[in-house]
Amino acid sequence: MALAEIHDLQAYCEAMARRASDAAAELVAVSGEQKQRWLARVVELLRERESALIEANQRDIAAAGDFGLTDAQIDRLRLTPERLEAMARGVQVVAALPDPVGEIIESSVRPNGLDVQKVRVPLGVIFFIYESRPNVTVDAAVLCVKSSNAVILRGGKEAAHSNRALAALLADAAAETGLPADAVQIVGTTDREAVGHFLSLDQYINVAIPRGGEGLIRRVVAEAKMPVLKHYDGNCHVYVDRDADLEMAQRITMNAKCQRMGVCNAAESLLVHVDVAERFLPRIAAALSEAGVEVRGDQRTLDLVPDARPASEDDYRAEFLGPVLSVCVVDSLEQAIEHINRYGSHHTDAIVTDRLDSARRFAAGVDSAAVMINASTRFNDGAEFGLGAEIGISTDKFHARGPCGLKELTSYKYVVYGQGQIRG
Repeated sequence: MALAEIHDLQAYCEAMARRASDAAAELVAVSGEQKQRWLARVVELLRERESALIEANQRDIAAAGDFGLTDAQIDRLRLTPERLEAMARGVQVVAALPDPVGEIIESSVRPNGLDVQKVRVPLGVIFFIYESRPNVTVDAAVLCVKSSNAVILRGGKEAAHSNRALAALLADAAAETGLPADAVQIVGTTDREAVGHFLSLDQYINVAIPRGGEGLIRRVVAEAKMPVLKHYDGNCHVYVDRDADLEMAQRITMNAKCQRMGVCNAAESLLVHVDVAERFLPRIAAALSEAGVEVRGDQRTLDLVPDARPASEDDYRAEFLGPVLSVCVVDSLEQAIEHINRYGSHHTDAIVTDRLDSARRFAAGVDSAAVMINASTRFNDGAEFGLGAEIGISTDKFHARGPCGLKELTSYKYVVYGQGQIRG
């Protein structure tokens, strides 16, 4: 639906949310086999409609200049036959995962004979707001429907034509396989006020999930009347311990920072134990310089890396999303942990060490959604963790933490079987 056709935006949003709530109630009774048929049909349609999807995407590419997108952002927006095939394979990966709905998480038989079961159930209706590549539309939809949730998709205006074409494909697959028609809906307007309307509809929408810039996420948190699954930013650290293999430390640091800089699990800060700083910092600084990365450090870093710039308090808190890395020399493992917990964003932090006891102390002490031991921060990702895909990464402590896949889109309820017991 075009914006010109929406005469009452609030009524439009409420009607969409009500339909999603009705669809969620139907999805609870849909069998796993039926959901699998839908997923299989989505794969087929992604391949059958390749030309139409690329044609719709070209309309977005043609308008990209009007939105001021950079070349890198335009490349992320672009759909190609190879990327569409990757999307299809991603759906197949999700299809191959166990259906979480109905799983008995734990059970016990009480002394009075009651069989108490803790059973996994869907969340209900998810409002998903995102500013990202068109493949996120498909990722989010397949994760939600496989976990028996209805989803309302609100993508960015820069991908409007691509997202609508993909949403139509998902809806057609639902119609052909007997799933509720409103299990997957896409918001047909780019009006920012629509987001506010949806965020007020907690009588229909169970969870909001924002995926995009910090400004978007903070707006959602401020306005949402329902729970929000989110993270604000990704100030991720690599700590090189006194007992680290320095070759390994260099590989991990370079990968964590440089493999892809503009993502939330890229490293933004490097901590180095004082005992290895003189041997490690000059070599890693040279490698970073060759990769075009500017080092901003404390005084001990500046003494060892003459080309480095002084780091400010803001630098140690920053998510640069680009070729800048803050560096600090620390006196101990405990000081590294304190620095990370003080300046970090509780997203992903790594230690490089040959000592198991140090790794365990670091893992226990660092208050982050993911702690990597002798591995790059870039591995904090749903696909890399075996979740198939992710709808986002959460740094919260309630409900879900880390990459959010099928199981994180469920809750649980207690189902109790008795034989006529009454409480005395």
